[in-house]
This record gives sequence, structure tokens and C-alpha cells, in this order.
Amino acid sequence: MTTLRSTEDPTQASDADPEILWRPDPAALEHTRMGALIEAISTDWDVELDDYDDLHAFSIDEPEAFWLSVRDLLDVQAEVWGEPVLVEAPEQAGGVPGVRWFPEARLSFAENVLRNADEREALVYSVEGGPARRLSRAQLRAAVARFADALRARGIGVGDRVAAMVPNAPEAMIAALGASAVGAVFTSCSPDFGVDGVLERFGQVEPRLLVAAPGYVHKGRWVDVQGKLAEIVAGLPTLEGLVLFDAVEPAVPVAPALRALRCPLLPWAELLASVPEAPLRALALPFDHPLYILYSSGTTGKPKCIVHGAGGTLLQHMKEHQLHCEVRPGDRVFYYTTAGWMMWNWLLSALASEATLLLFDGNPTSPTPMALFDFAQAERCTLFGTSAKYIDSLRKMGLRPADSHPLEALRLVTSTGSPLSPEGFDWVVNDLRPGVQIASISGGTDIIGCFVLGNPILPVHRGEIQCKALGMAVEVWDDAGEAVVGTPGELVCTRPFPSMPIYFWADPDGARYRAAYFERFPGVWCHGDWTRETERGGFVIAGRSDATLNPGGVRIGTAELYRQVERLPEVLESVVIGQDWENDVRVVLFVRLQPEVSLDAALEDRIRAAVREGCTPRHVPARIVAVADIPRTKSGKITELAVRRAVAGQEIKNLEALANPEALALFRGLAALQS
Repeated sequence: MTTLRSTEDPTQASDADPEILWRPDPAALEHTRMGALIEAISTDWDVELDDYDDLHAFSIDEPEAFWLSVRDLLDVQAEVWGEPVLVEAPEQAGGVPGVRWFPEARLSFAENVLRNADEREALVYSVEGGPARRLSRAQLRAAVARFADALRARGIGVGDRVAAMVPNAPEAMIAALGASAVGAVFTSCSPDFGVDGVLERFGQVEPRLLVAAPGYVHKGRWVDVQGKLAEIVAGLPTLEGLVLFDAVEPAVPVAPALRALRCPLLPWAELLASVPEAPLRALALPFDHPLYILYSSGTTGKPKCIVHGAGGTLLQHMKEHQLHCEVRPGDRVFYYTTAGWMMWNWLLSALASEATLLLFDGNPTSPTPMALFDFAQAERCTLFGTSAKYIDSLRKMGLRPADSHPLEALRLVTSTGSPLSPEGFDWVVNDLRPGVQIASISGGTDIIGCFVLGNPILPVHRGEIQCKALGMAVEVWDDAGEAVVGTPGELVCTRPFPSMPIYFWADPDGARYRAAYFERFPGVWCHGDWTRETERGGFVIAGRSDATLNPGGVRIGTAELYRQVERLPEVLESVVIGQDWENDVRVVLFVRLQPEVSLDAALEDRIRAAVREGCTPRHVPARIVAVADIPRTKSGKITELAVRRAVAGQEIKNLEALANPEALALFRGLAALQS
């Protein structure tokens, strides 16, 4: 048996190094899926792998052997696998460097996700803490089978698009899995999108069917979207039907505007009842058959339509769930997300690891700021996933869930969406659940997964993402294209990986694809994150590369500045931009303050001192301005680029991508920035 060797001495007490917030139990290392993979590879391929560094190096140097081992250990199922694992495809997507993975394989995403359809819970759904709806794995498989057959009955099949404007409800996942079973391509957004935002996305991909709910609940209030739906249907000439379901009780009456649509209105229950009950018939399709279309945020232009393949998505997600997050059969996995964020797709795939998905819809602080923890406690959550901004907001409120919610089953908290501050790490391990593992993770819509993330056999260092993901050749490069450690640079991936987009929609020569990822460093994926790799192999994300500040020609990551500013109790949140000024760039900081706090000279001095001491003199803002709100995308990310454009008086395209576009008015024509 291979003996795992930690990169740190596992016998060293945690309090010997205050920067180490969590350590794996040395006695448990041999019992993780990560440990099982190390042993399997060591045995099957006759190599010496002692620790995670060895395993990661093997995953990059021997990709065929690695992905075969992952496939077999995780029992990814296919009708045919065939050989080889990968073939060179230099002209793929119009010249984008890459390979074709498992080119002979034929598999079904739905069959993998819906395996072992027994009476164990598959989905538990609650709207803002209301009564839970529960579906077993058998019930979920049966519902997917009926939806798939209803699609077939309407002539929808391989390559057709099924769109959904849906809350985070079971019907949304049934629709996605039913579409995949017939070979259709699924694409979704949340029901809070405006008409233009939906049409900017779905209009490009020309769906044949739209699945939607008549509304959603936000802070206890019903928000009816039927009028909006009627406009959306009118703007999608390819639609052949609108499937309408109610995610809440009692049922909402159908509005006259929907009854007068040019295409048929298909109530969910009637659609499923229109076909007889029958076993699931899921097509086995090529590994790179299109599964999902996801969208870039679109805050600087028309959203890119990013097409992801079934096999790459499945393999990547199962690797991340079982190896990096140690998700086991029977685990209960929660992620606070909407159907307009890639974490919804990531959550759905956890069904393939035979986990129960905990679906919460609505506002995370309704009916109380503890709403998510009420749900997690009641449902014995084992993995709790959320955004860094949510964690930081609870920390700023002074809340300590551990006092009222012991969360005995919780093993792992994951955070994404934006960089998690060191103080956020502290709050999770001290105030959320003492001793829990905290894993900050980072990747994105572009790869429907993670480049850097957590690890059950490595320690957690304060403020750092634990490691590079297996199979991902991640490095940090300087402007000359040289790998650097200890200094910030561009996060790149130097070799292909299974969950690369298979193409962009309506991009026949691959020009948009190449421009998005491969122009900065030809032949190398440049992700657009300004990042620092630490000497011990951890990562600190400093913000988006296109939002970095550049005073005096020195690039500065925005997250570094936020960490210092938002330590001050008076500051709820902040956004920083570089403003072109007198042939240079000056740093401008906007702060949203606690109620009853005003921005006076003393507070400005404290802010500048905190930035100077925690960062460098170059980070110190030339101007500080208080604002009542800060614009963010619908997934909760602060959008520095939109703020920068507003300050400069430039046009901001696709305001529908923002959750609060009205906030941009606060940044236009500010007298404080004219001198």
C-alpha cells in the first residue's frame, strides 16, 4: 500500500502556525478518494506517488494514464469507451490549441447522473425556509424519463436547444436532464433577468422550447413575471412551446397575456401526463456532444455563448466533487446559487456521486439572516457552498451561526464568486463551524469548473486557495510569459483539459474563442485572473486582470485593496477603479458605509493608512467617494469595469446583466472626480 506523505508535518499542532486554519486528520488520509487514486495509480502504472504534488505532476505529465485512472475510480459509465483517451486536434474550433478527449466514446450524461435510482433522497427543495419538497432518486429518474419522452413527442432531439428561465427548483433540473437524455442542448437563466437580458442570451441560440415559472419569491414577496415572459416569447421566433410550472403553492393563475401567445402554452403537469410512464431512454452520444450553453456576464458587450460538452463536464465535475471535495454517496450538498450561474450546473452533477442536493430558492437572508443555516441544520448538510460576498456580509453583521446552529454533519464549506478575504477564512473556521475545512475555489463559466480549489489531504492556510486542480496545468506568468512564484501575474493553463469549451455558438472560425483565451499568450489558455502562487503551492486571486489598477505603470490587483479597506468596521463594501488622469492612472475608491456613518476626513485618513500599511503606497487611493450602492452582476460579483465606464461617461452595454443597474447613476458626473 502507498503511504501518503503530507506536504507539511501532520504531527505539528495547528496552533504552532497561526496561518494554518485546518489540517487533515493524518489517520484519515488513507481513507479519502484522493488517497485511493494515489494508490490506484501507483499500483496500476508502477510509479512512485507519495503526496499530492507527485499526483498533480503525474496528472499533467501523463494525461492519458491519469484520466483513465480517474474514469475507472469514479466509475464514469459509458456504452462504449474505445481508444485512445485523446487525439491531437490542432485545428479544433478554428485553430484553438487542444485535443479531442475519448473520441470513440459514447455515453449519456443523464444515465451517469441518475444512476442507482432507489428511494434515497435526490432533491430537497425549500423556498426561503418554507416546507420542503422531496424527490427520491427513483422519482427523479421517472420524472426525467417522462420529460424526455414529452420532448421526443414534440420532435425535439439531438442538437435542438431547450431554454429555461427558472428558479432553483426540481423542475429546472428535470428539464436539464430530460434535454440531455434526448441529445438536446440545455441553457438557462434565473427569472430575475429582464426581457433584454434574456433575449440577448437565448436569442442567439434559437431555442425550440422555453421552460419557465410564472414568478418567484424574493424576501417573502411573490414576483410575477408572466408579462415579461410574454415579451420574451414574442422575441424568440423559433419557439414552438412554453412549458410553465409552479414552484410554489398555491398555484398562480395563468395571466391572459400567456394564454394569447402565438406558440402553445404547455402546463408542466399536462406535458408530463401527455406521455405514458416508461423507463428512461437516454441516448449514448459522443463524449464532446453539446450539453450546456452558458454565457459570459455581458457587462462590456453581447454575452458570449459558451458551449460545454457532456463528457468533459461530467468527468471534471465528478473529479472535483469526489476527489477535491470528498463527496460520498449519501452526502447532502448545498450551494446557494441560481440557474443563471455555473454553480447550478456544478451542483446538479453531484447527483452522479449519489449525493442529495439541497435546493434553496429566494433571498439568502429571508425570513432571517440565518435562513441558509436553518436549512443546512435541518437537512444535515455536509457541504455548504456560497459566495465570498455572502460570507463577508455575515461577518460584517457580526453574526455567529455556531452559537445557534451546530451543523454537526458539516465537513466542508466552499466559497467562490470572488476572492475570499483572510478575515472571511477566519469567520468560517471560528464563527460558522469551528474546525470545519474551508475551501476557496476559483475557475468559472468558461471551464464550468475550477482551476484552483480545495483538497482533503492538504492543510488550509489563511487567505489561500489550497492547490491546483488535478489535470489542470496551472501556472502564473509574468508579462514575458515566464512562470513566476511569489509575485502576481496572469493565471494560465498550459495544456488542454476535458472541460474546455467545445466551441462558442455562432463562431464558425473560432475567432471569438481564440480572442477570449489564446491571444494573450499564443497557444496557452489565459484565464484573465490576476493571481499569485505561493511558495507552498497555494494561490491568492487578486482580481480580474482587466480590472487591475495601473498607477505609474505598476499593476495592482483590486482584491488586495479590498482586503484592507473592508477590515474597517465602518465600511460594508467597496469598489476601486483606475481613472485616467493627467497622462497617468489614479486610484479611485468608492465605499458603501454602515448606516449612520459618514465619510469625513478622519475616516479617509484611516482608510488610506490601512491601505498604505497593508499594501503599498502605490495602492493608496487618490480619491475616496462614499456611495449608497455598488453595481454587481446577478451572480453577486462587483463589476469594476462597469463602474469605470460610468465614471468615464462611456456607454455600458447589456445592463440586463446587472442585478442593480440603477446603481451606475451614482458614479456618473461626480464633481469629486473632476479635479
